Amino acid sequence: MIGELITVGTEILIGDILNSNAQYIAKQLSTIGFNVYFQTTVGDNPQRLRATLENSMKRSDVVILTGGLGPTQDDLTKEILAEILDVSLVFDQECYDALLERFQKIGAITITQNNYKQAYIPEGATFIPNPNGTAPGIIAEKNNKTVILLPGPPREMIPMFEETVIPYLMNKTDTRFFSNYYKIASIGESAVEDLLLDIIDKQSNPTIATYAKPGEVLLRLTANAKNREEANKLLQEYDQIIKERLGDNIYAFENSSLQEAVGKMLLKNHLTISISESCTGGQIASRLSEVPGISASLHSGIVVYSNEAKKNFLNVKQETLEQFGAVSEETTKEMLLGLYDRTRTDIVVSTTGIAGPDGGSEEKPVGTVYIGIYYKGKCFIDKHLFMGSRKDIQIKASNECFNKIRKIMLFSS
Repeated sequence: MIGELITVGTEILIGDILNSNAQYIAKQLSTIGFNVYFQTTVGDNPQRLRATLENSMKRSDVVILTGGLGPTQDDLTKEILAEILDVSLVFDQECYDALLERFQKIGAITITQNNYKQAYIPEGATFIPNPNGTAPGIIAEKNNKTVILLPGPPREMIPMFEETVIPYLMNKTDTRFFSNYYKIASIGESAVEDLLLDIIDKQSNPTIATYAKPGEVLLRLTANAKNREEANKLLQEYDQIIKERLGDNIYAFENSSLQEAVGKMLLKNHLTISISESCTGGQIASRLSEVPGISASLHSGIVVYSNEAKKNFLNVKQETLEQFGAVSEETTKEMLLGLYDRTRTDIVVSTTGIAGPDGGSEEKPVGTVYIGIYYKGKCFIDKHLFMGSRKDIQIKASNECFNKIRKIMLFSS
């Protein structure tokens, strides 16, 4: 079946708000067997919204709209839907009771008159409860077409979608999409594609898709099947090829972050870590701190941007800085040993480099980064040249650092 998404709201159309709803709903639809061919964002304009919805209902089986369901005058989504369906908006007692209960729960003393419009829904439609807000959802059907209206705020929309919409839609299709995920570090999207080009060229079911971020790639292998058992049979051959060719560049088999994978390994192996950062400016420690429970492993992080900080906090020698420079293997090693003397953690990490856009030279161009790791009495130091903006270089350096920590834990135990 064909599904289509319409996001309503001028604030999204002009870029003031990120359209995360479309990404979430499209992904959910793909897992339950719907093909999504169109996504549209339309402002709070009744004529354009009506034209968009009419067009969508002609070409798609299920149209899902988010936004425009509130109490204000520019919230017109269900009014437009009622016009297209040629029905009236009628008072719904269940919807009204839920609205009153919601206002009582949040301690509202009075309810403004415009809020009561939310208790009216298109005649013949079904009300979707909203446990986290006042705007109800709506499911309407006509001539084998389904239109689903949901509120815009994700904290309201997502629970409603998962609790009501997904069960409803799953009854409309016999096939589902099942995916295996592979998160890949230290190899770019084009290199991943090149390694898998022969199976990509002949793909039909399952299919392979890659999604690139700075320093990492998500590969998704998807099969169209009636159940997980049938899907696994289709996925098995390609799964084995992907694992053999990408090897230890795969750091996770789920859509998780690199720092999460490293954090879990640290916790599982009961290892402590301390980090000194120059060019990455604290990103490594900050990202690692996102992992739940990481306080059992993350001892400390320090940003030593200036030479004075490197000398004062890590005992980097003045002569080392003068002879080799702050961005050098020698300085990186002294940063590692200086931090180890202070923390005595199982793993010590240091970064120093030139993130740009200025500060580079012919010998050390912008993007030059040294990453050092101290583990079990040994210093592992590598020089890298990362391309891109200042932010790109910092992200790529951080990702490479996480990947090196991961591989050292894998192969140096």
